[in-house]
Amino acid sequence: MEIKQQPKSEPYLYLQIAARIEKQIMSEVLKAGDKLPSVRMLCRELGHNMSTVTQAYYELESRSLIETRPRSGYYVSVPPKKRLAVPGTSNPSAEATLRNQDDLITRVHKDSENPNVTLLSLGVPDKSLLPIAKLNKGMLQAMRTLDGSGTAYDHVQGNDKLRREIAKWSLSWGGDLDDTDIITTSGCMNAVAYCLHALTKPGDTVAVESPAYFGILQLTQTMGLNVLELPTNATTGIELEALKKALTMNKIKVCLLISNFNNPCGASMPNEHKKEVVKLLEHFNVPLIEDDLYGDLYFGSNRPTTCKTYDESGMVLYCNSISKTLAPGYRVGWVAPGKFKDQVLRLKLSHSISSTTITSEVVADFLKNGRYENHLRKIRQILHNNSMKYSRAIANYFPESTCVSRPEGGYFLWVELDKDINTLDLYERAIKHNISIAPGRMFSLKQQFDNCLRLSFGLPWSDELEKKIKLLGILINKG
Repeated sequence: MEIKQQPKSEPYLYLQIAARIEKQIMSEVLKAGDKLPSVRMLCRELGHNMSTVTQAYYELESRSLIETRPRSGYYVSVPPKKRLAVPGTSNPSAEATLRNQDDLITRVHKDSENPNVTLLSLGVPDKSLLPIAKLNKGMLQAMRTLDGSGTAYDHVQGNDKLRREIAKWSLSWGGDLDDTDIITTSGCMNAVAYCLHALTKPGDTVAVESPAYFGILQLTQTMGLNVLELPTNATTGIELEALKKALTMNKIKVCLLISNFNNPCGASMPNEHKKEVVKLLEHFNVPLIEDDLYGDLYFGSNRPTTCKTYDESGMVLYCNSISKTLAPGYRVGWVAPGKFKDQVLRLKLSHSISSTTITSEVVADFLKNGRYENHLRKIRQILHNNSMKYSRAIANYFPESTCVSRPEGGYFLWVELDKDINTLDLYERAIKHNISIAPGRMFSLKQQFDNCLRLSFGLPWSDELEKKIKLLGILINKG
């Protein structure tokens, strides 16, 4: 970035510096996600004092042109003129007919088998974002230290070291867990499945967000459960009044929510909403299964709390894993089931006996030695950067009427197009160009979200990827 030096005697010098940076942002010399020079470096380049440059950056922040990231510096935001509207609160259909999306979901998943397809559809970290070399070293170390090199069964409740480290990690979200509270599982969905099996029987009703993660919808259907989809805000999550009304009027057996950076909207419940949800469900004696799979992938300065943070009665069953942060294929997850621990533990014993021994040991060491936190700092920065660049590309190439979510963590952008655009048709046309998207109809059992899609920003940004998003915009505009 080149900024011509100005005489120190000119008034409002910080405004002139800010104006020149703004010009480069608006002309896209500096693009969303680009890192700006540090205050110290810009002082050296321009010969100004730190307070002048700092004031210029504060001015740009106040205009929402740049943003600061803890321990990282200043980055370009999406320019205001490029900001698209955020999708409104969902209004789930009242019609009762359930839709079977299995064929569509299977097909979208199958896209991952073709190495030529750009997978904007799947919410997993690209392998380039993972510390594979360090994980490999950890695997070798685990083989050397474990009994039988990791071939023996582990305890039913799970690896002792891993459970201790998870309990320590819970301090980051205000948890009050110890190792005896935790049961390890084969990923987060396995944890959710144990919880549902422990709490429900066929015919019971489960309240979920709408749109909802398709994996949860598939699981509830295979278990013969009724699903009540509730209005959900794309920024703040489930609507409290709708939940309260549903609890009053329906016989809800359990509530299942993704509280932080949910899938597919990227919404995160404010702390007060989390407290209120826990209070409401306690009042109606309804357990909450909380999926916090994306909570560690926050873009701000602090890790968000969870509903479990405010649980005093043991009614919140907290589920998590490292599948979206460290190693999807390791299948290491866990659940803190509160007062339902005995039921969940019996289910694990009858379904799987124990968790995978060697991968649990590797993850435990990653947590213990600080490697996990170091890795998270890097991947959070990359994902935040990606989210802004993907959003900028959508704003540039999609129709002006497009609405897109603004997540503060996680992997997903929820995109809402004009009502006359069918994203299943868009998927069919896009896959011919080796682009895979997740059509909105995957995320509901009702007749809705046909004009929506979920895009994952887990792929590294590149000029080629921008061309793919531009092509998507061309396909949308062609109708």
